[in-house]
Amino acid sequence: MIKKTIIFSLFTALFLVLGACANDNDGNKENNETTENTEDKEITEETEDMEGMDHSNMDMNNSGEVPEGLEVAKNPTYKVGSQAIINDAHMEGMKGAVATIVAAYDTTVYTISYTPTTGGERVENHKWVIHEEIKDAGEEPFEPGTEVSIEASHMEGMEGVTAEIDSAEEMTVYMVDYTPTNGGEEVKNHKWVTESELSPKE
Repeated sequence: MIKKTIIFSLFTALFLVLGACANDNDGNKENNETTENTEDKEITEETEDMEGMDHSNMDMNNSGEVPEGLEVAKNPTYKVGSQAIINDAHMEGMKGAVATIVAAYDTTVYTISYTPTTGGERVENHKWVIHEEIKDAGEEPFEPGTEVSIEASHMEGMEGVTAEIDSAEEMTVYMVDYTPTNGGEEVKNHKWVTESELSPKE
């Protein structure tokens, strides 16, 4: 009788231990699934945020070379060597960054739409391409809706494309250096930031 009681007790203890292990495994499985779902959600949200940015392939450090015939601004609001705040987000980490003015030019600036030579989705309303970066540009600015050949290489797959002019405006444009607000290395000779996209650094 004592043996039966001991055996019964052992089976009961074993059953309880196995049950606890099973529950623990289920808990771990649920935790793992929750973690995986959270990570997937974060990745999806980050991807969605990047989809609206057409500057992901931008050349972060340009040589500083400019097209021939580009007119240096005689009296720019922001002088070369001065600093200003960037108010537009051409790319992540740009808005709110402190910019150092490298150069200032008076020209016609365009927003353009085009399909990269490297393939991929069509880029809409890219900011900015200047008049002197368009092939066979004469003295008169191009009208919106005009198809032109782009000689600029601000972004991968841009140089040589046929693009459509979305907008055109005569103004001062700046080449700037800045450090992204989200960290990372300083961006050198960024082309271009317009005068309306800058505000004085207080």
